[in-house]
Amino acid sequence: MRLVGKVAIVTGGAKGLGRAIAEAYVKEGCRVVCAGRDAAAGGRLPGLGEGELAFQRADVRDSGSVRGLMRAVYEAYGRLDVLVANAGVSRPGPSADLEPQAWEEVVDTNLNGTFRSVREAVPYLEKDGGGRVLTMSSALATRVARGSASYAASKAGIEAFTRVAAVELGPRGITANCLSPGFIDEGMGRALAANERLWSHYGAKISVGRAGDAAEVAQAAIFLASDESGYVNGHVLEVNGGLSW
Repeated sequence: MRLVGKVAIVTGGAKGLGRAIAEAYVKEGCRVVCAGRDAAAGGRLPGLGEGELAFQRADVRDSGSVRGLMRAVYEAYGRLDVLVANAGVSRPGPSADLEPQAWEEVVDTNLNGTFRSVREAVPYLEKDGGGRVLTMSSALATRVARGSASYAASKAGIEAFTRVAAVELGPRGITANCLSPGFIDEGMGRALAANERLWSHYGAKISVGRAGDAAEVAQAAIFLASDESGYVNGHVLEVNGGLSW
């Protein structure tokens, strides 16, 4: 029970890795608000006891929506300890043919959405002496794969942003670290594993011989949100089973 008494927000927390992280936090005694723009994430914030989930509609592409999310959570629960900036999308396509709208959607959701989330969370994170920021990168931030231009660029930007934020926010009692999953059997990774042609190519690059489980990423997210990681700041933690390229 490493997160007892803490309140966390997980953007993009209604499904995929975000939901796995949220549920893992709950098991550690944390009160978690999953934020997303889907209808399933709608509704008012209920009064939570420790170790429960709530859902709140928010769109990380909209600064006002993100600002309202942070304010609503703090007003409902009186504190904010952890932000997991997880919301993201992927629009694959070759650089020369990728529609500008697709590029802009990915960058605005993944990179700009992370910036907005962190920016609006900071005033609340530091109210009680500090907190934790976790951003979400990807193995593709540092490895070349055809068709991943917009996604890879957004994730590389997140890693750079996180390192800068760590230096700037450390004196305010806030650590900022980044999780970088490899091929995980959840969300986008599950779709890749289901494609036999692609998986025969990429699956062979994983030294442990299998895709990762969402729970394995969530365990790393627990560490980075807990007091155990108090001296870890500006780090990109790869969870990829030993991925060669």
